[in-house]
Amino acid sequence: QVQLVESGGGLVQVGGSLRLSCAASGRTDSSGAMGWFRQAPGKEREFVATISWGGGTTYYADSVKGRFTISRDNAKNTVYLQMNNLKPEDTAIYHCTARRKGFTTSRRDNDYDYWGPGTQVTVSS
Repeated sequence: QVQLVESGGGLVQVGGSLRLSCAASGRTDSSGAMGWFRQAPGKEREFVATISWGGGTTYYADSVKGRFTISRDNAKNTVYLQMNNLKPEDTAIYHCTARRKGFTTSRRDNDYDYWGPGTQVTVSS
């Protein structure tokens, strides 16, 4: 099993920045690609970004492309989401997620095996 815990969320003004972190523990050697999803009140969960195990492949939702950057440090078992130029529509609970080792990036939440509890991001206008 892999446990994921997010941190770094909070309240920020429009145009501001936040950096989310996701620390993995447990059987981290069994995890592969990782990703971020978000869910706003009354809306379905949506894909934000994903990164391969080696970090060489990344994909982003069109709504965050050019503003968000996903990265990972496998030595620290941590994945990051740098969020710049934040907008009110970015307000949501952000969840870190991981696939089992050997599985690559995906935009589908059903492909992910491990999930963190989430961290709240609120962008005020």
